[in-house]
Amino acid sequence: MIDFENTAIAFRDKNNKTVRKAYWLFRLIGSPVLVKAGSALLRFALWLGLPVNWVLKPTVFSHFCGGETIEACEKRIQLLGQSNVLTILDYSAEGKETEADFEYTKQQILATIDKSAVSKQVPYAVFKPTGLSRFALLERMQSGAMLSDDETQEFERVKARFDEICAYAVSKNVPVMVDSEESWIQDIADHLVEELMFRYNKEQPMVFNTLQMYRHDRLAYLHNFAVKAGEQGVFVAFKLVRGAYMEKERERAVKKGYPSPIYPDKEATDKAFDEATAFLLDNIRESAVCIGTHNETSCSKAAERMKSLSIKPDHSHVSFAQLLGMSDHISYNLAAAGYNVCKYVPYGPVKTVVPYLIRRAEENTSVAGQTSRELFLIKKEMQRRKSSIIIH
Repeated sequence: MIDFENTAIAFRDKNNKTVRKAYWLFRLIGSPVLVKAGSALLRFALWLGLPVNWVLKPTVFSHFCGGETIEACEKRIQLLGQSNVLTILDYSAEGKETEADFEYTKQQILATIDKSAVSKQVPYAVFKPTGLSRFALLERMQSGAMLSDDETQEFERVKARFDEICAYAVSKNVPVMVDSEESWIQDIADHLVEELMFRYNKEQPMVFNTLQMYRHDRLAYLHNFAVKAGEQGVFVAFKLVRGAYMEKERERAVKKGYPSPIYPDKEATDKAFDEATAFLLDNIRESAVCIGTHNETSCSKAAERMKSLSIKPDHSHVSFAQLLGMSDHISYNLAAAGYNVCKYVPYGPVKTVVPYLIRRAEENTSVAGQTSRELFLIKKEMQRRKSSIIIH
């Protein structure tokens, strides 16, 4: 059994100043009122074009992001690597609208593939569909709306970007993960990624789609995809997460009068997540899975199932992943036990990653117990270090 409360391992690469900074940061983002007010002020400041780097860069940015460029992330990559924690570089541009923005994001993703190709500490590349396409275009595609000629051409460019990234990744032998989106554009994103999975996953798992297991249709989707993949002789490759848009999904369902796509409670989501993990582990010869969770119980269950199936902790088809700045007690203790563990390390200009940072802050306030758990472990480590000084 992995001891996720071993804070000496969890915070081994953080000095006292960094630990104290993390403590105060989680104290602040643990307040829903402060997060809501701060997020609104931040959006307003950006809208006015006011400088925000001075307040963000030394605080939430430095905690949750690796740097503004791939080169600036190198120090964080090496620091994580010292504890056998690997890095997934994530260019975190969201909500862009222009072809120039999408092409720039594509070039950044290709650059992360180049980095991964020469660094054992960067095992995967990743991109988000809305980093390469307008949200509204994907929404129109999924709704079945009649596209104009310009929109049809625009969608063809989106498909070309997806394919160019995956083809390049395969040529460099770098697996690539595609992040998930809101349910009302996820079907079209799934369609695009499925085409790439059937094209590039014939020899080994190279293209991973992402399943948000708080959706009650995802287990059935996984099983159905596995049947199709088996028929066509391709690897089933998925990153599993619980989900990132719960409140937005439920509010939209109520507003538009359709059944919520989200499970009614956390217990059902947890059960679905663990069942999806078990299914992929049980079929590991034809599957690959990235277990993306901050849930200790799910990680323990996955590790126990791997042991029962005689799957080695460092099996190339299994990895665990957490976000930079969160759940270090999971990441570092799993890595110390020999499992493949990655941190998602977002990077980009401060203003570009603001939407990501706002989501992180809001997620910490909405996920029950997340911030209090972080604070408990930080305080435990601060006390351990204090006691150690007294003893010595």
